Amino acid sequence: MKIGILTSGGDCPGLNAVIRGAVLKGGRAYDSEFVGIRNGWRGLVQGEFMKLDRHSVRGLSRQGGTILGSSRTNPFEGENAGPENIQKTMDAEGIDAIIAIGGEGTLTAARRLTDAGIKIVGVPKTIDNDLAATDYSFGFNTAVEIATEAIDRLRTTADSHGRCMIVEVMGRHVGWIALHSGMAGGAHAILIPEQPQTIEQICAWVESVRDRGRAPVLVVSEGFLLAEMGEAHSHKGLDAFNRPRLGGISELIAPMVEERTGIEARATVLGHTQRGGAPSAYDRVLATRLGMAAVDAVVEGKWGSMVSLKGTDINTVSIADATMDLNRVTQARYDEAAVLFG
Repeated sequence: MKIGILTSGGDCPGLNAVIRGAVLKGGRAYDSEFVGIRNGWRGLVQGEFMKLDRHSVRGLSRQGGTILGSSRTNPFEGENAGPENIQKTMDAEGIDAIIAIGGEGTLTAARRLTDAGIKIVGVPKTIDNDLAATDYSFGFNTAVEIATEAIDRLRTTADSHGRCMIVEVMGRHVGWIALHSGMAGGAHAILIPEQPQTIEQICAWVESVRDRGRAPVLVVSEGFLLAEMGEAHSHKGLDAFNRPRLGGISELIAPMVEERTGIEARATVLGHTQRGGAPSAYDRVLATRLGMAAVDAVVEGKWGSMVSLKGTDINTVSIADATMDLNRVTQARYDEAAVLFG
């Protein structure tokens, strides 16, 4: 069997470990052949391929980014796109099935292509940890570690100047990175999309910290909404799947806090630093296990499935179930953290 592998959407620590796990398991256990599809769905649409073998994946588990490249291409739009054209491209290359590694947008496209007859197995990739049907996705742990280190560093400069530091992390419409890094970094408030807050409440937390002689440090997820906002702040346009590119909410909140409290406030947007660099040990192991399990699912013909982490076990679930809803921070998890605010 000849299996194509693609990485699509935003890059993420651990992508290369998935590729390595799949190629090594497939070659040893099933004598499968692999081909790399360059630049995500765009490479599948345009027929951009590279050889993948044991030699080409050597040492990949510790390497960040993706050797295949990535893009935010919609496989249903443009010349040579759509399931019929994609199947012709696969047939011409002799590709029997595809392992699609990606997040919400990638897997939604994979589900639609599977419904149209393309043989695909998905692997969940997102630092946001926003995919339902899996407890954790690889890349999340690394992003939290990076954000936590940044919070630790910003705390020292906040203390030195008596400033309020507002640290903005990624997460789109869920607050898992903010929740975990905020708790780990000892943030005085954690602002997430699932829990809109008024600016008055935020300032009350800030003033409480100041009154105790401390410099306030707040962590805010990019998708956070103030209570009066109808939608998340976005000024960067739309991506290929017509979703708003989020970012910049901390830069709106900081001057509001400074004006209302008299405390000098600074915003720091961590941005793509959370996605870069080498994956953590946890993400290397999880990504490798998911890559190996994806090959098993391909050999077993589980088209339209996604490999998933439940507890400490890897199993398969329907891509439809994984993309039907977001994995949101529960009220109980937020209440647990909120005891520490202020």
